[in-house]
Amino acid sequence: MNFFSKKIRIIEKILNFLYPNPISTLYYINEYTLLISIILTAKSKEKKVNEITKFLFNKINSPMDTIRLSIENIKNIIKNIGLHNKKSKNIYDLSVILLKKYNGIVPKNISELKSLPGVGHKTASVFLSHVSDEFVFPVDTHIHRMMFRWRLSNGKNVKQTEIDAKCVFQKENWRKLHFQIIAYAREYSPSQKWDSKKDIIYQELLKNNLI
Repeated sequence: MNFFSKKIRIIEKILNFLYPNPISTLYYINEYTLLISIILTAKSKEKKVNEITKFLFNKINSPMDTIRLSIENIKNIIKNIGLHNKKSKNIYDLSVILLKKYNGIVPKNISELKSLPGVGHKTASVFLSHVSDEFVFPVDTHIHRMMFRWRLSNGKNVKQTEIDAKCVFQKENWRKLHFQIIAYAREYSPSQKWDSKKDIIYQELLKNNLI
């Protein structure tokens, strides 16, 4: 077994032990509200977003609800989330497009998703990882950090990290790994106050001279 495959085997073994059935921790009601939740998490803490969406989704859970509510009202509800001005406009505008072009249904095609206001590559990939069997590997700040700490990517940018992640991990595991790595990063390998001695995977890789 070569250096690289040994490293991947250790990482996946620990992740599968800690998180055998990983699930999303985002709060949502249906595919439309899922997309809204993902948009809101950009540059914002998921915990904060979940608190706000529990209230927001009592008011809106379809594109028509959003249009009736207005941009101003959305802005007031999400005002404690980063980039709330831009996000409230994007949510409203994409709701209009969903109604006009897609009969109110969120498309499951990555290029169509990316054409919607406020939906970039990562947002589209995260959405598809929840609702489809498409092979996507969305890379957020947590996965970006872990790929660098595990010396599986150079850490220069998220785009490069996604390419590297897709190269080193098997395609059929991408969806599961996306949720597993995020959960692991939050619990054992945070960006701040990182204690490498409590980082199980890091220690195991160190012990095997794989870091």
